[in-house]
Amino acid sequence: MNITSENTFETAIVASLLESGGYIAGDASEFSAELGMFKAEVLQFLQTTQAKQWDRLSAIHGEDISNRIIARLYKEMDLRGALDVIRNGFVDYGVRFKMAFFKPESGLNPDTLAMYEQNQLKVTRQVYYSKKNKNSVDLVLSLNGLPVATLELKNRFTGQNITHAKRQYATSRDHRELLFAFKKRALVHFAVDDEEVYMATRIDGDRTYWLPFNKGHNNGAGNPPNPAGYRSDYLWRDILAKDSWLEIIGRFIHLQVEEFEFEGYTRKKEKLIFPRFHQLDAVRKITHHAQTNGAGHNYLVQHSAGSGKSNSIAWLSYRLSGLHNDANQRIFDSVIVVTDRRVLDSQLQNTIYQFEHKSGVVQRIDKDSQQLADAIEGGANIIITTLQKFPFVIDKVGGLANRRYAVIIDEAHSSQGGEASKKMKQVLGDNATSVQEPYPKYGEGDGEEVMDSQDMVSDYIEQIDQSAAARGRQANLSFFAFTATPKYKTLAVFGYKDVEGKPQPFHLYSMRQAIEEGFILDVLQHYTTYQLYFKLCKAIEDDPKINRKKAAQAIGRFVSLHPHNLAQKTEIIIEHFRQVVAAKIGGRAKAMLVTGSRLHAKRYFEEFKRYIKLKGYGQHIKILVAFSGKVVDDNFPEGVTEPQLTGFGEKELPQKFADDEYKILIVADKYQTGFDQPLLHTMYVDKPLSGVKAVQTLSRLNRTAPGKEDTFILDFVNERQTILDSFQPYYELTTVTDEPEPNHLYDLKAKLDGQQIYLMSEVDVLARVYFDPTTQMTPRTQAQLYSYIDPAVDRYKAIDSEDSQDEFKKSLRTWTNLYAFMAQIMPFREPEFEKFYAYAKLLLTKLPKRDLAESMKLSDEVALEYYRLEKIKEGSIDLITGEDGELDGLTEAGIKCTKDEKIALSEIIDVLNERFGTEFEEADRLFFEQIETELMQDATLKVQARVNKLDTFKYAFEELFIDKLIERMDQNQEIFEKILEDQSFGGLVKELMMKKIYGRLNERDS
Repeated sequence: MNITSENTFETAIVASLLESGGYIAGDASEFSAELGMFKAEVLQFLQTTQAKQWDRLSAIHGEDISNRIIARLYKEMDLRGALDVIRNGFVDYGVRFKMAFFKPESGLNPDTLAMYEQNQLKVTRQVYYSKKNKNSVDLVLSLNGLPVATLELKNRFTGQNITHAKRQYATSRDHRELLFAFKKRALVHFAVDDEEVYMATRIDGDRTYWLPFNKGHNNGAGNPPNPAGYRSDYLWRDILAKDSWLEIIGRFIHLQVEEFEFEGYTRKKEKLIFPRFHQLDAVRKITHHAQTNGAGHNYLVQHSAGSGKSNSIAWLSYRLSGLHNDANQRIFDSVIVVTDRRVLDSQLQNTIYQFEHKSGVVQRIDKDSQQLADAIEGGANIIITTLQKFPFVIDKVGGLANRRYAVIIDEAHSSQGGEASKKMKQVLGDNATSVQEPYPKYGEGDGEEVMDSQDMVSDYIEQIDQSAAARGRQANLSFFAFTATPKYKTLAVFGYKDVEGKPQPFHLYSMRQAIEEGFILDVLQHYTTYQLYFKLCKAIEDDPKINRKKAAQAIGRFVSLHPHNLAQKTEIIIEHFRQVVAAKIGGRAKAMLVTGSRLHAKRYFEEFKRYIKLKGYGQHIKILVAFSGKVVDDNFPEGVTEPQLTGFGEKELPQKFADDEYKILIVADKYQTGFDQPLLHTMYVDKPLSGVKAVQTLSRLNRTAPGKEDTFILDFVNERQTILDSFQPYYELTTVTDEPEPNHLYDLKAKLDGQQIYLMSEVDVLARVYFDPTTQMTPRTQAQLYSYIDPAVDRYKAIDSEDSQDEFKKSLRTWTNLYAFMAQIMPFREPEFEKFYAYAKLLLTKLPKRDLAESMKLSDEVALEYYRLEKIKEGSIDLITGEDGELDGLTEAGIKCTKDEKIALSEIIDVLNERFGTEFEEADRLFFEQIETELMQDATLKVQARVNKLDTFKYAFEELFIDKLIERMDQNQEIFEKILEDQSFGGLVKELMMKKIYGRLNERDS
């Protein structure tokens, strides 16, 4: 046997599962592709473990019992999904069968433990899952005959890795096959190599959403070195081992369901949630410690944004509520979850109902303190209460020394200020028993005390810290605090002390790991102070290489301004947004201005509107302002509120800002924490920030979105070191770099050219296709682009020295990073650099990977489409060579077109823009095209179009159209919501799409 082969890797995993994982070997020939299960094994399990039920049903069905039971099981799994059937069994003619037995929380019932031991886990190699082809999947894990997981394996010794495993699922694993059908059979699919593990719960071609299932290494992505073998062996040695695997199936996997109403139809969007490694690890380590040590301990869980805290809290609540010690006594009488998030309330209810299949396990306190007192004294399993009632919780449970409580504190907060903050201050002030420190005074400049949600969260945690510290630890109370940005006091109260006596979180999922795993963006990557911005603009103006034609004029205007007043800063912000930011994320990017007071926000709002009107930008840039209470100013002696200025209620504003027409949001102590807007790309800061507030405020930019590659911060006030020092405790990675030098772009480019890895003719031919706005970015076009890259990849591989290869790759990456940063500063584009930047970004994705931290970017057509649109919007390059041998420059507005030239939008986009005055663009075309493609490929719809007239065809079309719309809602929330909420708009979209699909399907047949 070749010891470096994939087969050897597969053998090693199987051997481990058989020897120490509690599995037995399965026979691939016994798998029925038609049924999507191991039929003989299912029947054997039912007969062996539930003989009485089998005999009862045998008397009804006679000799046909096997086929009738399998038919019933098949139907139930089709209707309810595999997870529900595995957990709750199925019923046939009043006889209930269980399909799995789960380990009880306590050992009081030996019969239940005996049944648990009768579960049969099998690992089966090379399972042929289809009647249509001879494709096989490397490994299938089954539970009592039902497949629960698939694994595709790759071994780096063979030149393949985790990326190839994911690609194999996307290209050759058809989700219409039962084994891969969402929720019908296998619950999770693992892509595995010798170093990393990824998982997905829905196989859907290139749209398959992969999550890393890695431990993390040095607070970053990946897995730590393993002296005993493979870095990824924790998957089969620990996670997939019998007790662990059955616990995950029984107590962690969760079906999340969202419902939508549209024209009288109720549609559902379902996600199967499988725990990520850090979630599973945190819940298990916490419950193990609590089980071993009992009540009376504090736990701090520091999990960054993108960590899935809501699910972690739901799983932990459920596990703690049923936790027993070795004497089979409950560790906690009740679990109390302290939060103000209704979404968490709903999620807890739904999640735990799926585990218990009972209502009333979770009690929500939504009335008064008496309701809370009754729930606590009545011993409710899980109680959800608000942050406002926290002091009462402490008083109440502190006086019940004969009972033990787990108190889970959720830092996240959904309120945005105003009356909520005032009431909260009153509650904390009146009821908290510890000595209260004065609240810090916010809203400097307008003479009033203002507190936004960011400040409230900080003060909540601080008050909790004080309350808990004043009382000291109590033997009947355990605290479990979840936060992304703990203050030192929070660490001191809830953390544990390491060997040096320093407080540490009990469990950490760092900001660095979240960034490296791709869940959030690095907001410090393009952080710029105004001093640096000014310096770079001046350098560019004085640089004879860059000073060309209009470029000098555009930059010179910035240099002439020094931000002493709002008018000057306004011009800098608006012009920077227009010339740089507006093209980002396919033209959908938004920005936020953070001001120092409500009065500043109000005056900025007025100045922005004046400048936009003066310049005639009103059609393209609309702004909003957010602050609490009233602002008194010369022209508003009675005071003016946010709704009076914007015309929208405070609760409406987040949704309005989500609309495409609103581009910039001006805030004063509001929306600086807990605000989730993925299209927020740039932040202008005109307020002193430091510590947790700096992290929370700047982190508003870190959400990911299709086509969002980076972020930008222009800071008029703060020092670079202050921001770096603020992030360092949570970040685990320093990325605020030294000041860049514009000429370094030319010097480094000359060095790269000299290595002759690429030819400028290859860069030019790629640019002709890439920057042509009329080019349709189809898979064929994408393949064509990559073919222009391949010659350079071959030359790179031919380099003898690995050091030389690494030097080239490092220099190329440095150049692209530096240019990406400088492009945020320069309000013009250098055509040669733009061409090379597009080429270099694609080349980097094709060069062989050695470093675990290197990630594949722009590797799918959707990401490439958005990225390409962004670059075209920033400034398309006229590829006609001028008399001087140089490419013609870019227009200041973005796309350069002749008078007669018009970028072709889809027919539907044109009609909608004309009829409803919308401003959908080329980026939005992709949303409709993808839905149209999926509808065209639907076999049932093809038949319906062939045999029905249009007025009858619409009934089949409408239902499928809504399903496809909901499936893709995350890709374009604006269009989705407009279709959903505006009946005339939605009806027209549906009608246009239906006629187009009907016509195209019938054209094919004719």
